[in-house]
Amino acid sequence: MGGAAPEPEARPQGVKVLAGEQFSFVDAVGGVRGMVESTLPALIFVTVFVATRDLRTALIAAVLPAVVAVVVRLVQRTPVTQAFSGVLGVGIGVLWAWRTGEAQDYFAWGLWVNVIWGAGAVISVLVRWPVVGVIVSLLRGQDMSWRTAADAAPLRRRYVWATWLWVAVFGLRLVVQVPLYLEGTDAVGWLGTARLVMGLPLFALGLWITWLLVSPGGRAAHPDQRPSPPR
Repeated sequence: MGGAAPEPEARPQGVKVLAGEQFSFVDAVGGVRGMVESTLPALIFVTVFVATRDLRTALIAAVLPAVVAVVVRLVQRTPVTQAFSGVLGVGIGVLWAWRTGEAQDYFAWGLWVNVIWGAGAVISVLVRWPVVGVIVSLLRGQDMSWRTAADAAPLRRRYVWATWLWVAVFGLRLVVQVPLYLEGTDAVGWLGTARLVMGLPLFALGLWITWLLVSPGGRAAHPDQRPSPPR
């Protein structure tokens, strides 16, 4: 008698797509569920605040979907890492805005995250440990010999270019969002919109370009398209 069919292996999501042989924008943003969990709290916060101008109500409304996402995952016994990280980010934003009484401070932590990651990426290039190369090597279970091996110079350059790409992503977010943050409460709607547009969509685009740069053989295949077999 045949046993139960094995469960299909989970597809890599988020940064892990860099280790795959094909690219999916849906997987890059954590799947549809991950995308909803990541964007819904900020969307609700901006919508409620713009409609009511009541900071307390907007903050409470932002917390609810993040907490519900964790509870649902716990009940379903599915991985909760992304949901927990979402709750942490929302929680920091809520506490920051609650303490200062300024709605724009809900997004302050996200701005600092971009500063930290951008600075870290620059430093990693300067010390010749480009962070994209380190991450990709860890995901693929490879060593770091590409840093010094003479025949790995082309790959090393691609890792450096990909790291500078992420410096540009973080920098672009700051260039657009910091002026809106400094405008204060009146620009919260625009700040929230910029945060959403330059969040997962820009992240996924950056991952795709990174994948094109660092995938084996420098493939430049279309997203979600498997390479054609040799004839």
